[in-house]
Amino acid sequence: MELKAKKSISYFAFGSNLSSKRLLQRLPDAELGSVAILRGHRLCFRKNIQGESGKCDIALSDNPQDLVYGIVYLLNESEKRILDGYETGGFGYLDKPVEVFTLAGDALQAVTYYAATDHGMQPPFHWYKQHVLQGAIEQGFPGSYIDAIAAVSSVEDTDHARSKREMAIHQP
Repeated sequence: MELKAKKSISYFAFGSNLSSKRLLQRLPDAELGSVAILRGHRLCFRKNIQGESGKCDIALSDNPQDLVYGIVYLLNESEKRILDGYETGGFGYLDKPVEVFTLAGDALQAVTYYAATDHGMQPPFHWYKQHVLQGAIEQGFPGSYIDAIAAVSSVEDTDHARSKREMAIHQP
């Protein structure tokens, strides 16, 4: 009998990994936790690596009313290393601990990723925005939050094969 590694890491996803289809494609054994809120931050599309398109980032805000909604996934150490490869392995994100709050108000210690460099607001590719938007809908975020994501301007990816592959994740 194979023992499963203990899920000791809480990962706060706020961008394309909001979509459980996207995250579980990368980490099939990750466990979906709860919706959570990161206070004093704003969701933005200001990370850009290799000059391609904007990716999600969390910007520290002076306004304590600013919130970033996310989903907490439970990971083991090997899953975290795999995720690090996707997020920090040359892709411009660093990880950091954050305190997030469930909708019931319980505090959780989690790890999340943030852009190592602020490239200014940049439009994401349509497929990337779709991951974020589908994830927000899937997780049942407030309508105003979903509307704000939907209102973000996005651009076509000239790599049509990548675009098709990424959009296929959301097909039934």
